[in-house]
Amino acid sequence: MNPSYGNKWLLAAKQQNYFGIPQYINPAGATLPKATFKAVDEPWQQLALQELQQKRAELQAEINVLESRKTQLEAEINNHFVGNADGISRRVKGFHDYLTVALQDLARSVEQLPLIPETVTLQPSPLDQSSSSSVAAEQAPAPSTAIGIFSDDADLIIQRLNTFKNNPDFSAEPWQLRRSLDENSMQLLLSWFLEQGGRGAQPSGGSRNRNVLVTAAAVATLGELYGDRFQTLVLAGEPERLGDWRRGLQDCLGLTREDFGPNSGVVLFERHEALVERADRLEERGELPFIVIDAAEASVAIPILQFPLWLVFAADPAELNNPEDLL
Repeated sequence: MNPSYGNKWLLAAKQQNYFGIPQYINPAGATLPKATFKAVDEPWQQLALQELQQKRAELQAEINVLESRKTQLEAEINNHFVGNADGISRRVKGFHDYLTVALQDLARSVEQLPLIPETVTLQPSPLDQSSSSSVAAEQAPAPSTAIGIFSDDADLIIQRLNTFKNNPDFSAEPWQLRRSLDENSMQLLLSWFLEQGGRGAQPSGGSRNRNVLVTAAAVATLGELYGDRFQTLVLAGEPERLGDWRRGLQDCLGLTREDFGPNSGVVLFERHEALVERADRLEERGELPFIVIDAAEASVAIPILQFPLWLVFAADPAELNNPEDLL
């Protein structure tokens, strides 16, 4: 080997070692061992992996929220359809119960109607020809058409209702009707007082204000018959309906807020259980409950029918499906 070439090689090796260059370069062409590298995680790789894991966790959380919302929506849809079906079935059942009660009341009214006795005409016998002139048959008085507790007060009721057809008396005393009745409302009250005996259903006037007017006329008439020994109990299932009844009775009868309450002339109820309990207490004290059922009520509770005075405003199916029409 050339000594100068060896010195150059040694000098190059020293320089490579000094500058940190790997010493696998062999100028003489000798075969050196192959360099090996260790797999080391770089900081940027760890940061990228952490970001991917965080995004994956966020996506998984959003998926869980969406799946939970989907389950909740499916449950709400099922409950909505089930609730509508249940509401329709309850309305149909309530209307069926109302028809049953109305038919029973109609049958009871028919049974109580007086029958006109048949008159039998007899030809005079030849033996009676020599007798004096025949005595005129005594004519029986026509039976009254009034039934129930008002059978003895028919004339007073008719006279009182006829006065309500006059011009309204806006300055009348409290508990006296301050509005006038039309012919249809008067016939409705005559039917309720004299044909149903104060216990029955009458068709709704098409609006709650008309029904309130009819009720006010009934209250004024009952006041003439019983004085302050009766109390009006109104059943309407919602606060808004009860508010309509309170304002309407105040306007028609000249009442104030003090006239509504347990110790006053009119009591308003949302539930029939409380109404029945109040009516029982009135009868125990010897007073008479007058029960009024709003037309928006889909059915009438059976315990209400035991009391002597109740007036149900019967709405047609269209009014039951659209309670707003009764406003």
